[in-house]
Amino acid sequence: MALGIEQVMVGCWTDDENATGVTVILPPKGSLGAIAVRGGAPGTREAAALGPTGSGEECHAVVLCGNSVFGLAAADGVVQWCVENNRGLELASAIVPVVGAAVVFDLIGPDNPRPGPTAGRMACEAATNAEPDSGRIGVGRGCTVGKAAGRAYASPGGQGISIVQSGDLVVGAIVAVNAFGDVLNSDGSVLKGSSAAPENPRYPAASIEEVAGWEAGEEKANTTIGCLVTNARLTKAEACRVADLSHTGIARTIDPPHTAVDGDALFLLATQEIAAIPDQVAALGSQAVSQAIRNAVQET
Repeated sequence: MALGIEQVMVGCWTDDENATGVTVILPPKGSLGAIAVRGGAPGTREAAALGPTGSGEECHAVVLCGNSVFGLAAADGVVQWCVENNRGLELASAIVPVVGAAVVFDLIGPDNPRPGPTAGRMACEAATNAEPDSGRIGVGRGCTVGKAAGRAYASPGGQGISIVQSGDLVVGAIVAVNAFGDVLNSDGSVLKGSSAAPENPRYPAASIEEVAGWEAGEEKANTTIGCLVTNARLTKAEACRVADLSHTGIARTIDPPHTAVDGDALFLLATQEIAAIPDQVAALGSQAVSQAIRNAVQET
């Protein structure tokens, strides 16, 4: 099952030539959505509605996109696909899908083709309940990690999947790892990261201006984004707290995490089936995020 939950579907669209892609997560009807952002440079859609102060509760799709803000156009195709498949808020005048989205910065150049509505639609059409792959596919295609000493020393990132379970409670995570920092093993050693020599200046110990290997403005081209899916029954406030606490998985696995030049954001979709303590869901969520991040780079 996709992310360990029945009726959840995941689909990927990958552009190998331009090293970018789109991943879409489609939950069952009635799923509650939430988001938590800890990075300083996020690119998102519907974050206000799905955040702790927003009135939005139901969420019909989450889209993880490449190509920074330009990639958010892929969500338009997901919205249209949802309308055609009767996924959305059933209002008097129309079906209105709530589609959350977040982006990674994997731009190659100003003239390269970018994911648009067609890419989002194709990801939806490819969606199945089969377990998705980890590695350089979908949103993970153009991801890199280990840029604290400069992008010139970066290593490949990717898309990672993990599922954790305690009794009947399940939390699955899909994470796109395009982090500024290095990815760490559970023992604290570097699993995948910068190839720069240890003596090279690294942010934040050194300022961005002191770090070699950067081109102007590209230091903000980083993020770790993802979506957790759980069968837990949560309120909106509880779901937002679980999403926020699940960022602990990023902090355990990426060094440094949540910087001003990362756009770290995690969505959470709750299918509302199993009574659960929010702290337990968050603990499983943190574990799933950590494992997904490591799986992302181990497949590259």
